[in-house]
Amino acid sequence: MLKKSILLATSILLGLTGVTHAQDRYQNRPPVIISPDLTAPWIMQLGGSVEPVVYRQQVPRATRKQLVRQRILRQRSGVTLVQPAAIVRGARPASKPLDPQFLPQTVTYETSEKPGTIVIDTNNRFLYLVGSNGQARRYGVGVGKPGFEWAGAHKITRKAEWPVWNPPSEMRAREAAKGHFLPVSMTGGPENPLGARAMYLGSTLYRIHGTNAPWTIGYAVSSGCIRMRNEDVVDLYERVKVGTKVIVL
Repeated sequence: MLKKSILLATSILLGLTGVTHAQDRYQNRPPVIISPDLTAPWIMQLGGSVEPVVYRQQVPRATRKQLVRQRILRQRSGVTLVQPAAIVRGARPASKPLDPQFLPQTVTYETSEKPGTIVIDTNNRFLYLVGSNGQARRYGVGVGKPGFEWAGAHKITRKAEWPVWNPPSEMRAREAAKGHFLPVSMTGGPENPLGARAMYLGSTLYRIHGTNAPWTIGYAVSSGCIRMRNEDVVDLYERVKVGTKVIVL
């Protein structure tokens, strides 16, 4: 009889302990996550408002950086096209803000050229828009790299906003030899090497244009064109017109 009593008491104790654990286990129920593709009618019977969870594939940070660098990579006729900015990234100077001397500013500038004339000092990497009273608006520019320097006088023959880039065959061949395969044509946009605006000089292939590589301002890195920061080229674009004289020194 004593053994039966002990067994009964033990059973009751274990039962109470199990109920207590069960209550603790289910006291805080985990939230119900419903996939967005579950739209069967039975979901509506749950009551209340159920917000479907949108699942997004997480891309590792390192991979995201690679994707940003290669977002212009495409497959066209089996040829891999390289983002044009990659061509100049290799020559990027140490990370630092733009030297203040290359920011737009009004300076004293003595010249015999008429107001409205553009004078480009390639040695010092400055573009001057001649004003009146011995002053000029000065901008920092990037100029032709060694072997691509030039000088002369032309007029602006055409202006374009977010211009299309059609790299000449000589440039494509030159870059292909380095392993950089350029597109035959590239529509205007933030990744376009011509940037936000372009002003074409005479009948040449040279232009004053924006850039997708603003860190190159103040350096000799181009194939002969005069490049400016996008915000600066937009400012200059609004101040000059077709027919403006441009002198490159």
